[in-house]
Amino acid sequence: MAEATNNNNKISADARHSFGKGAARKLRVLGKIPAVIYGHGTDPVHVALPAHEIGLLLRRANAVLELDVEGTTHLTLVKDVQKDPVRQIIEHLDLIVIRKGEKVQVEVAVHVTGEPAPGTTADLDAKTLLLEVEATNIPQSVSVDVEGLEDGTLIHASEITLPAGASLISDPEMVVIGVHLPAEEEEEETSTEEAPAEEAAAE
Repeated sequence: MAEATNNNNKISADARHSFGKGAARKLRVLGKIPAVIYGHGTDPVHVALPAHEIGLLLRRANAVLELDVEGTTHLTLVKDVQKDPVRQIIEHLDLIVIRKGEKVQVEVAVHVTGEPAPGTTADLDAKTLLLEVEATNIPQSVSVDVEGLEDGTLIHASEITLPAGASLISDPEMVVIGVHLPAEEEEEETSTEEAPAEEAAAE
């Protein structure tokens, strides 16, 4: 099951003609983020985006942005976000041009629902799956239900239900979720099993 998909977010952007660290610093003081748009054989377009609005949109993975740059519309996918390692302020964005109906490869989060059998835990071994999906219809996550699953159950990437139109790029045999007893309980069971054998050997 896939959770809510991306809706295009329309944003007014300013064309950027000054470059370098000094120019970028001035933009950030004005509450803007420098970014570059590229892809599909087009010349790179340098823009300045509203920092607050972008910060809110980037809380969602694989954000699709529809940018109005001086009357020209660019449909883009956030490719890379560069942040200050200390202050975690967004310093720069790389945006790739996308077309409606085009397929792109993106990492999509795995969301676990339900509770496994009593006494067991469900470990998320792979937090994301690499999928090929429509660029304008990217799922926020795929859900996996572990309700009632027993100790020793493994869920592989190939067993996860994908949203319509999506294809799995990750290794189909990759273990995404494993259900097992907590380590302490496993050790206790092993000790209990070994004890009678040791007693028999002593006799």
